[in-house]
Amino acid sequence: MKQRILVLGLAATMLTPIAAFAQDAGISATRDYIANITKPNAPWTGPTSGAPAQKDKTIVYVSADERNGGALGVGAGVEEAGKAIGWTVRVLDGQGTVSGRSSALQQAMALKPDGIVLGTVDAKEQAELISQAAAAGIKVVGWHSATKPGPSDEYKLFTNIATDPLDVAKAAASYAVADSNGKAGVVIFTDSTYAIAVAKSDAMAEVIKACLGCKVLDVEDTPLAEASTRMPQLTTSLLQRFGAEWTYSLSINDLTFDFMSASLSSAGILQDGQPRNISAGDGSEAAFQRIRDNFYQSGTVAEPLSLHGWQAVDELNRAFAGAPPSGFVAPVHLVTSKNIGSDGGPKNAYDPDDGYRDAYTKIWNGK
Repeated sequence: MKQRILVLGLAATMLTPIAAFAQDAGISATRDYIANITKPNAPWTGPTSGAPAQKDKTIVYVSADERNGGALGVGAGVEEAGKAIGWTVRVLDGQGTVSGRSSALQQAMALKPDGIVLGTVDAKEQAELISQAAAAGIKVVGWHSATKPGPSDEYKLFTNIATDPLDVAKAAASYAVADSNGKAGVVIFTDSTYAIAVAKSDAMAEVIKACLGCKVLDVEDTPLAEASTRMPQLTTSLLQRFGAEWTYSLSINDLTFDFMSASLSSAGILQDGQPRNISAGDGSEAAFQRIRDNFYQSGTVAEPLSLHGWQAVDELNRAFAGAPPSGFVAPVHLVTSKNIGSDGGPKNAYDPDDGYRDAYTKIWNGK
């Protein structure tokens, strides 16, 4: 009787032939998708025409938190591009708090600049101050400030720059599906402080749930600003709860993984073992180092941070000239140990080798 029950139990957990075929076909398609978004040296698909350089402009980059590699990298790109176009650039740090971001925005407006770039400053959170800036004639461009790329009348943004967050989420989650052969047990980390983070984590969960053999074990809402204090104990707690069932982590930011390794190591998890950690942005320097060394991170859907900084300057230039936004949205790129030697990887950043600096400089020079 016990043997018969066991056989029935196994049969009950097996996929039907049709479901198994669909699962295999889905995994094959997912692998093809991963192969496409990991290709190195993709060609430039951004703008090749636009407004000539507008002279004698002053802009301020308001960073949500300069400890965040994404915000820091975009700011560096804004400064580099600002120098190339001949503008004065100031950088202000929101220091990872709502009050800090408000204070930085107020300081930025007090400088009476021509334009402001928001570095992951949530437009909904700071809607009133952004509205005041727009009313004062200051052009505002966001980076990861809204849930979607493009202009936002609601939040008074000339445009919001980002790789499409839903595409980023799809890429990260799809890698877990493909890498696990459709058997991933996933914990997702998000931060409900940011609308874009929730959009990403929801999209990642959808991809995992659509995989018949995968499972979302938990969605953890933990503030990125408190990652250093929260993640060590949270990691230990999750290991105790899920054990070997937890095979993949998906996070909305690399910062989550900055503070997991000690807890994983203490639990006897090999640095290239499971859970395998995959980030849906931004591609920090620390993340690149971990991926290269197979040290508790397997991939990141890295943002082209410097490129986005250059795009922010170009979008402001268009705004100053009375031209429309470019409409450019950079394609997603997944960084793994296999392609980390290309496109800026040796310098621990995703910096596409597609000639974007020359492309923007030619536009500004009227060529």
